[in-house]
Amino acid sequence: MQQQDNKLDFTNQKIFIGLDVHKNKWVVTIRMNHIELKTFSMEASAGQLIKYLQKHYPQAECSVVYEAGFSGYWIQRHLSSNGIAAIIVNPADIPTTGKEKDRKDDHKDSRKLARELENNTLKGIYIPDEAIEELRSLNRIRTQYVGEKARMKNRIKSFLFNYGKEFPGRNSRYWSEALLEKIKDIKFYTPIAEESIKNYVEHLSTLQEKVKKLEARLKVISKEFGFDQIIGKLETIPGIGFISAITIFTEIMDIKRFRRLDELCSYVGIVPSTHSSGEKEKIGRLTFRQKRYLKNIIIEAAWIAARKDPALTMSYSRLIKRMEPQKAIIKIAKKLLNRIRYVWKNNIEYQLAVVE
Repeated sequence: MQQQDNKLDFTNQKIFIGLDVHKNKWVVTIRMNHIELKTFSMEASAGQLIKYLQKHYPQAECSVVYEAGFSGYWIQRHLSSNGIAAIIVNPADIPTTGKEKDRKDDHKDSRKLARELENNTLKGIYIPDEAIEELRSLNRIRTQYVGEKARMKNRIKSFLFNYGKEFPGRNSRYWSEALLEKIKDIKFYTPIAEESIKNYVEHLSTLQEKVKKLEARLKVISKEFGFDQIIGKLETIPGIGFISAITIFTEIMDIKRFRRLDELCSYVGIVPSTHSSGEKEKIGRLTFRQKRYLKNIIIEAAWIAARKDPALTMSYSRLIKRMEPQKAIIKIAKKLLNRIRYVWKNNIEYQLAVVE
């Protein structure tokens, strides 16, 4: 640090800042030259933090770290756009001592983040393109509505059963407007019961309309953002339709960030622990880190691909001779992920009957 004409100058000095982020306040730890300079609480504001650093450490090379969580990416983007290097880390990736685990509080978390940032032991998570993040948010809302639809259908069936009424349709995923009208017209022996079933049906109808509109909107936006071409290529893969393709695209975001297939499989959550002994191979549980909805889509697609792609059909037939079907399909899902990766990276259509 230089001080000339009563002015602070931290040129060529590196400052490391750990943030413990909360809704209304942040706990900030500042380190330099492996010394903790200060730890304090402040207003939850990236703008105020920038002003503080510019005032107290002018011209310093500042680096900031905080844990992934409810705050998303906006802090990182705001700081980065103002010349401050900022990363977000997965809490599970932060080296933690036994004492730190036993005595956890905001100040200790902030100190730990700053310390490990200075020690260069932290690896930041991927920061997605804002357009992809917006598309992903919309798709996740659609997914929530689909879950609400399923729960509402179960409530309607349970309600009918409780009153001794027969469900007037087939047990299928799609409930047409005609079927909903039939349910509304069912006669109960009390007017309140009829009012209840009508409310259930109207709510379900609203959800179905919301899902329909969101799906149409997703197609429009993906085209506006220029993502329709790669999404279209993903749709050529057996078992993957538009919704599955857009989910894969927006949840993975950038296929090139995965240098190896195992990295992609770990991200999705289809890398089971394995224990080999001679000719026997024991397949354990899936890794704890997983994108549950994305993983389910890949596994569902794997079941379909195992029927429609002769190469995967052959692989599945061999696998079930030495393991259970549910474990064999995980192996097929990994092969399918490799094919998804190839299609995406090369921007080409899927080819059937390609043996690895």
